[in-house]
Amino acid sequence: MVHSKLKIILTGYRACGKSLVGRLLAQRLGFDFLDMDKEIEAREDCSISEMVAAHGWPYFRECERKLLEELVDREGLVVATGGGAILHEEVWSRLQVSGLVVWLSADTATIAARLAADAVSAGQRPSLTGDSITLEIESVLAERLPLYEKGSHLRIDTGSRRPAEIVEVVVSAWQAKNHIQ
Repeated sequence: MVHSKLKIILTGYRACGKSLVGRLLAQRLGFDFLDMDKEIEAREDCSISEMVAAHGWPYFRECERKLLEELVDREGLVVATGGGAILHEEVWSRLQVSGLVVWLSADTATIAARLAADAVSAGQRPSLTGDSITLEIESVLAERLPLYEKGSHLRIDTGSRRPAEIVEVVVSAWQAKNHIQ
């Protein structure tokens, strides 16, 4: 049986669990896992912060777009996208056809608390707006929420769920989409 959704794409704001859930999901399904931010850093041989400082956000976004293009035809894969990957609407619409797109969401307070608790995240990703973390989250989410809504098949609030629970919700949705028992 040929399945129409042989990849799962996780989207959502930073600190919503895309990388953690993605790794667990890939293990559960026997798929490969690709963290887009880590892949871009490996290809460019520098951190996202260093890349943005040297070349600006447009350069990073172009690296992101090119990687998304490569992923359209890949199968057997779970992808943790960067939070801004959803901005690439033309490529994103093709990803939606080629896989199950799951939006992992959380409220502003939860995201801010997770970011504050993760020193690594703060050092890897420069500010998008220059505002305080709460104002930045609110501002960026206001821009991206319509894109997340339009660009996803399923939304899961990660604020009160354990990663294992989220994995099971995604697996059930993936099985239903592909008519797998």
